[in-house]
Amino acid sequence: MVSGRFSPIRLAAVVLIAALPLSIFAKDVGRPAGGGSAIEWQTVITGHEKIQLTVVDPNGEVFVKEFTAGRNPSFRVTDLGGVAADGAYTYEMRVVPKVSSNVKKQLENARANNDEAAAKKIMRDNGLGEAVTQSGTFTVINGSIVDPNAAEPGAASGATRKITTDATSVSGGRNWTPTTLDNVIADDLIVQGSACVGLDCVNGESFGFDTIRLKENNTRIKFDDTSASAGFPANDWQLTANDSASGGASKFSIEDITGSKVPVTVTAGASTNSLFIDSTGRIGFRTSTPVLDLHVTTSNTPALRLEQTNAGGFTAQTWDVAGNEANFFVRDVTGGSRLPFRIRPGAPTSSIDIAADGDVGFGTASPNANTKVDINDSTQLKARIALTGQEFFAASNTDTEGLAILLGVNRTSNRQMWIGDTAALTQNTTNKVLRFVPGSGEISAIATDGVTTKPLLLNSQGGFVGIARTTASQPLQVGTANTNGNGAHVTVDGVWTNGSSRTFKENIHELSANDAMAAIAALTPVTYNYHTSKEPYVGFIAEDVPKLVAQEYDRRYLSPMDIVATLTKVVQEQQKTIEQLSKKVDALEHK
Repeated sequence: MVSGRFSPIRLAAVVLIAALPLSIFAKDVGRPAGGGSAIEWQTVITGHEKIQLTVVDPNGEVFVKEFTAGRNPSFRVTDLGGVAADGAYTYEMRVVPKVSSNVKKQLENARANNDEAAAKKIMRDNGLGEAVTQSGTFTVINGSIVDPNAAEPGAASGATRKITTDATSVSGGRNWTPTTLDNVIADDLIVQGSACVGLDCVNGESFGFDTIRLKENNTRIKFDDTSASAGFPANDWQLTANDSASGGASKFSIEDITGSKVPVTVTAGASTNSLFIDSTGRIGFRTSTPVLDLHVTTSNTPALRLEQTNAGGFTAQTWDVAGNEANFFVRDVTGGSRLPFRIRPGAPTSSIDIAADGDVGFGTASPNANTKVDINDSTQLKARIALTGQEFFAASNTDTEGLAILLGVNRTSNRQMWIGDTAALTQNTTNKVLRFVPGSGEISAIATDGVTTKPLLLNSQGGFVGIARTTASQPLQVGTANTNGNGAHVTVDGVWTNGSSRTFKENIHELSANDAMAAIAALTPVTYNYHTSKEPYVGFIAEDVPKLVAQEYDRRYLSPMDIVATLTKVVQEQQKTIEQLSKKVDALEHK
C-alpha cells in the first residue's frame, strides 16, 4: 500500500536485501553509509538512467523514491512524514537502464505484433532483461537509523577469535586465536548425542531436542562443492541466519554463493504458514490447508501483484488482481489505481461467457452463433445503455436521471423497445418515452399525465405510417377516426387530404363577411425564395398576415386552408353583390 503521507513526486522506491557483506555480490548498486537521521548508498554502478528506491516500514507502509544518474540514493527519517517507527526497514534499489528510443520502438513493434521471440532477441542483443537490484535492511532505534557499518562487541564469554584460515577477513567476525591445532578425523564421525558448534557453546550445554546447534553471533552453513571436472555441477550454496551488518535483518536465507544471489529469504516475524506445501503439492500462503494448487488466505483483500519493470526496455506497468467481500477486481496501479474490471459477489453463472468462436454471451453459456454479442436474461430487463453525469453504462433500471435505450423489455406481456430518459424507463406512467412494439409495427409514447398516446404508428402489414393513430389505412395518416384527431392523410396517389368531417371539429361558427374582407384586404402578397433554394415562390409573410389567418402558437407558419376559407367567404360576398347588381341591370334593361 502506498502511504498517503507522500505526494506522488516524493514517493521513493528503497530496496535493501539481506545485509550480507556487500563484497559477495557481483553487481553492487551502492554501499550503505550514515546513520542517525539519514542513510545513503554510495553508488558503485555507472551507465544507468536512474535508481528506484523502495522502503517498507515495520507497519507495512511503502515509500518510493527515484534518483537520477549521478545522485546517490538516500533515505531520511523525515521522509516518513513524522517520527520514524522503531524496527526493521526493508529496502530495494532497482537500477533502471538507459534504453535508446530506437530500441524502445523495436520493442513496441514486437509487442504490438505479439512477437515474443523478436522481443527476447532485442532484449538479449541490448543487454536487457534481468533487473539489477540490491536489497537489504536497516534498523531504526529510538527514532534514529542504526549505523550500517558499526562493529559488534566481543563474545559474552570474553573470548577473542581471529579466523586465520580464510582468504579474506569476515565482516562482523570476532577475534579469536586458537590455542590448539584443528582436529582432522580421517574416518567417519558418529556422535551419539547432540553437537554444538560456535564460539558461544559452553560446557554442559542444554540441548533439549536439538541435534545440531550453531551458537554464535554469525551462524552459517556453507555447501562448498569442490568439483573441478568439466560437466560436473560445482555451485556453492549457503544457509544464512540473520545479517552480520549493523542494523541488518533478522532472517533466514538460502544463498547462491557462486551466483552472488539470494533466491529465498524468510524474515523474522513472518506469520505461521506464510508458505505451506501439503502432501499433494498444493501451496498455501498463510494457510496450512490449501484446497487448490495455490491458495491465498488473509483477513483483508488477498491479492496478486503483476509488476513489469523497465529493466527490459518496456514501459513499466503494474497490475493487481484481487478479491474481497465487495468485488473481484483488476487494478491498474500505474494508471492511478483505477478498477477497469470488477465482478460483484453473487453474479450468476456465465454472466460473461466467451465461446470458442469468440462470440460473447451475457447471461448465457451458449451465445447465438449469428451474433458476436448475445445478451440473455430471464428478467424483463435485458440491457440498458445509460448516459449520465458519472457513467456511460448502467446495469440496473433504478437510475433517476440520464438517457437510456432499453432492448427486449417485457411491458404488458409485449416484446418492446423503449427509448427515453432513465426515470421514464422504470415505469409506464412517465413522459419522454418512445416505444416500439415488433409485429404490430407500433411506435408510441407515454404522456406526462400517464395516458398512453399513439403519436406514431408503423403498419408492418400494409407499409402505412400513422401518426396519433391505432391503425393506418392510408400511406400516411394523421389523427384517429374520432374526435381526438383530424383524419388528415396522403392518398395512394400522393394527394394530401385534410380531415374535414364535423366529427373531427368543435366550436364551429360561421365566418363573418366583414372579418373575411378585412383579412383579405390586409394580406400583402410577396415573391421570395428560401435560404436553402433559389427557387422563386409567391406567398405571404407569416408575421405580417392579419390575426384571422395567423397561427397564434407560432407566428412563423401559415395554414393555406385558413386563407382559402377566408378568400372563399369574400368571394361569396362578392358573388352576392354581383348577383344583386345583375338583377338591377336586368331591371333597367327591361324598362
